[in-house]
Amino acid sequence: MKHLLLTAVAAASLVLPALAQEPAPIPSPGEIVASAPASDWIAIAPSDLLVMDLAPDAKGKPRRVVIQLMPAPFSQGWIGNIRKLAAAHWWDGTSVNRVQDNYVAQWGDATEKKALPRGLATVAESEYQTVGDGSIKTVWTSNGKQPARTMMVVVPTPKTPPSKKVADPYASSYAFVAGMPLAVLSKVERGQAKTSAEGERLPIWDYAVIDKAWPVHCYGMVGVGRNLSPDTGSGAELYTVIGHAPRHLDRNIAVVGRVIGGIEHLSSLPRGTGALGFYEDPAERVAIASIRLATELPAAQQPRFEYLSTESETFARYADARQNRRDPFFILPAGGADICNIPVPVRPVVAK
Repeated sequence: MKHLLLTAVAAASLVLPALAQEPAPIPSPGEIVASAPASDWIAIAPSDLLVMDLAPDAKGKPRRVVIQLMPAPFSQGWIGNIRKLAAAHWWDGTSVNRVQDNYVAQWGDATEKKALPRGLATVAESEYQTVGDGSIKTVWTSNGKQPARTMMVVVPTPKTPPSKKVADPYASSYAFVAGMPLAVLSKVERGQAKTSAEGERLPIWDYAVIDKAWPVHCYGMVGVGRNLSPDTGSGAELYTVIGHAPRHLDRNIAVVGRVIGGIEHLSSLPRGTGALGFYEDPAERVAIASIRLATELPAAQQPRFEYLSTESETFARYADARQNRRDPFFILPAGGADICNIPVPVRPVVAK
């Protein structure tokens, strides 16, 4: 018995070092986001939030949808109209009147007879895409993450080029501004050699020279309904994507924001049986109680959200993890990702 005990102890001593050398589990994208420091999160201004309250559901539970509006310089003609429509309480009493499976949920005046507020702008089709103005600091290309050179800004050369890979069949690269996904037409240009403030010579680095950029139709993005060209829509008729990203709509319809809270109240609605998913029976429509800019609500009722900075190291790790899943469930890393497969994390801010 004593001999057996000594043998077992010796065997254990051989096993323990091997266990100690096992690598730490590779974190999932969600775990990377959960570990982000508070400094990596950016608050969304209440003035950029549109709050839609639908009629309560069949059990009397409230249904609130929160939309973050697109930042400048993108889609600003339509954004200005949307702010005027919200201030006029124009959407009150209208409805969600179209829900098409794997496509969109759409709301507005189903009768198309409600008078619009005065002073709405007519926006040109050229505004579907925008020339870079310095708001884009970084683009992601097939060659990795690149500093962006726009018409007005040159980002300093980084010391260590990262190795993130992307692929986008609809554009040459993509970017993020205020947490919003953008497609970018750009070309890679050789940068000039630079010297740091400490006198260190930095490596020559390629820049992505931006020609055009535009918001894209990912899940949860909000667009402006319109009739045939040259009509571009006023912003009174809106929809959100509730299915596979219809990227073929990019630069054909204005994208004005994204749903950051309550998407389930739209994506779970019964599908319309009429053409394009419109409800044939008016009784099927879901009434809209109100749509307001958050700043019009009492301070205690204003929703608060923040998004993960896309310029942070945490986001770079998160994006890499979304492109190359290495956590235990996955067998083969994909080696790339569509922009819509790298949704920018958003979280509500809990009042203290």
